[in-house]
Amino acid sequence: MNSERINSALRDASDTEQVVIGAGALASVADVFARCFGDRPAVVVADENTDAVAGGRVRRELEAAGHATVEPFVFPGHPTLYAEYGNVEKLRDSLRGHDAVPLAVGSGTLNDLVKRAAHEAGRGYLAVATAPSMDGYSAFGASITRQGYKQTMTCPAPRAVVADLDVLAGAPERMRASGFGDLLGKVTAGADWLLADALEVERIDARIWSLVQDDLREAIGRPAELRAGDPEVTERLIEGLVLSGLAMQAHQSSRPASGAEHQFSHLWEMEGLGLHLEPPLSHGFKVGVGSIAIAALYERILARDFDRLDIPSIVRDWPDAEQVERAVRAEHTTPGLDEAAVAESLAKHPDAETLQRRLRLLAERWPELRGGLEMQLLPAGTLREMLREAGCPTGPAEIALEPGALRATYARSRMIRRRYTVLDLAAETGLLDECVDELFSPGGFWGPAVRG
Repeated sequence: MNSERINSALRDASDTEQVVIGAGALASVADVFARCFGDRPAVVVADENTDAVAGGRVRRELEAAGHATVEPFVFPGHPTLYAEYGNVEKLRDSLRGHDAVPLAVGSGTLNDLVKRAAHEAGRGYLAVATAPSMDGYSAFGASITRQGYKQTMTCPAPRAVVADLDVLAGAPERMRASGFGDLLGKVTAGADWLLADALEVERIDARIWSLVQDDLREAIGRPAELRAGDPEVTERLIEGLVLSGLAMQAHQSSRPASGAEHQFSHLWEMEGLGLHLEPPLSHGFKVGVGSIAIAALYERILARDFDRLDIPSIVRDWPDAEQVERAVRAEHTTPGLDEAAVAESLAKHPDAETLQRRLRLLAERWPELRGGLEMQLLPAGTLREMLREAGCPTGPAEIALEPGALRATYARSRMIRRRYTVLDLAAETGLLDECVDELFSPGGFWGPAVRG
């Protein structure tokens, strides 16, 4: 484990006090629990699959160290557990029946359910990772679907994270691939933060930026070896994912690790893409395809010369709030999602004066900004090949998405989050439709001849 970087990140973290990553790390779980929670009783929360993989071992370690435990809470193993608020309520109500501290033994969904349920029950928790599948282990907030709308619900990060590399190595290949897709998304997420910083929408915190970006190329640089289960590469992956979570925790926002590529994924998740599959299509797989799509859009944007914008014309044609709401409601009719999308879109919609100021900044700063974006980004074709080598899907057909739905996602995903991304830059310069047309034209990145 890169202890120096992890320890540096922990100094800025608001909730997490300890991270243990290494071969045989499960042997430390009782000591970690004691340092965080003293002699409080413990309860293992898992599903039938993760309980068999690590839950029983965790209970034995706790009991051997003299910790009191209560009957474990074990979700069914099939069908695959879903991060739906009803499951939070079931677990919360169980936790309220005792005062034990939960240990979440599982990966993304299980961790999110425990995180929120523990918060509602008024106590902390400890995360035991069973797969390097996502960056949420050490992140604040839980991604939960409630009343049809997937949202990040407020709740603290775990007090500690334990990741045993021997356990992670035994995770299904698809879960390592999913984590790779999630981590790869930090490439385009970083570009979006560069945009927001340059246009004075959301400033970059250099310390937080470095946690995610400094070692990112190394962490994603050996996808074929990750697919083969190389222990060193797996360790770099889980470290990158944990550091991303700690960065979000320290920043109290997902901005350091989430941009337009995640908006693609979130929209598809809200609308149930891949939920009929078993196992359901993972978050990281959707983020991976979204990352390719956003990198391809960036290539069209970087081909423009924004220092010659016709700013008066753009401002004159800019829609007002009523027009924005009508446009959002035309695109989003799913109950719950429609109202949320209206609220998110209006929250970030600039008035004419703000838009004019932002476009002037863009024109002035474009040469330098373009250079920074080119250094940050990787070509869409390169991302596609890296994802393919890691065992991830790389195109719409592989995630059960029609090409027309992928095309529509560029406009529709912009509406569901107030975060400023390249989608907003393209819309505010009047180029979003034009750029998307280019991507789907014959010979374009998503054109009929090359579409995945």
